[in-house]
Amino acid sequence: MVTQNTLGSMDHDAVPEQALAWHRAGKGAAFATVVETWGSAPRPVGAQLAISGDGEIAGSVSGGCVEGAVVVEAIEALGDGRCRILEFGVSSEEAFAVGLACGGTIRVMVEPIGTGAAGAGWDVTLLEALVAERAARRPAAIVTDTRWWSRRLAHAAVAPERFAADRSGFDETGAIFTAIHNPPLRLAIIGGAHAAQPLALMARASGYDVTVIDPREAFASQARFPGEALSNEWPDEALAAHGLDTRTAVVTLSHDPKIDDPAIVTALRSNAFYIGALGSKRTHALRVDRLEALGFAQHEIARIDAPVGADIGARTPAEIAVSIMAEMTERLRRPQTRPGGTALTLPGSAESAA
Repeated sequence: MVTQNTLGSMDHDAVPEQALAWHRAGKGAAFATVVETWGSAPRPVGAQLAISGDGEIAGSVSGGCVEGAVVVEAIEALGDGRCRILEFGVSSEEAFAVGLACGGTIRVMVEPIGTGAAGAGWDVTLLEALVAERAARRPAAIVTDTRWWSRRLAHAAVAPERFAADRSGFDETGAIFTAIHNPPLRLAIIGGAHAAQPLALMARASGYDVTVIDPREAFASQARFPGEALSNEWPDEALAAHGLDTRTAVVTLSHDPKIDDPAIVTALRSNAFYIGALGSKRTHALRVDRLEALGFAQHEIARIDAPVGADIGARTPAEIAVSIMAEMTERLRRPQTRPGGTALTLPGSAESAA
């Protein structure tokens, strides 16, 4: 039995999709993108806001500090068909209102969609292509030359380090901006154990789409995980049906080899960026023996982080969840720390095409 959507959705990050919907509805739409920041800027480079011709918004470029001014500029851009780069200083008082200790400065690129002006706004076919890549969970980027306002769709081979770090930005010339559109992060938790409950909450707060997978319905239930996506299929079936990629982490917590092992086998055959397994060193040694008997090589098994979590002396379920999130974050943001020096390849990269 599966409840809710298995392994998450893109709804929290659907700014391009919303812009396309507004354009198709005849409302008109524009993008506003943070392209540079200084100081304690409320939103990172690459953060995006979509604005309709009616003044509706989706997304954020400042957490509320400058959205009003950006909306005005976007509606003007829809009228004159011209792109522009704006600079805003966020005062300490405004920053405090959105939870920051002090202010900063941001530059925001405003681009109308489908205006028809040569060399100006977005071509609708490009936006449709971006939305298609996102729907297929293929990492993509929009490379914009702000000297001519020309744009193209690119993939990981263009800037693999930017994709790996989730880092949008200008090149060294200060004229060409690469906006990274990585698929949303996902976490599959195998086993509805006590540590899975705080882990699901922490992962979602960190921007992950979370699914709890456990064939034991008493463990993966709405009573234990209210509002979370749940699956009561066997883990290998649930993961295989969904597919795993470089933006997905898998953590096994059931402490039952009948449940954990099939998930680990499926994860090892994928490009999941993190595979963590609960259990002592002795438990993991027995797990290694079982995996070797299935034909896995040592360098493949070395991808597993076990015992799971950063070594912070965690004892309670919540502390264990903290340690897992810390280790997951390091594996994501510092790929060189992955066990065995594992280098994963993004779809569309030179390595994956070889």
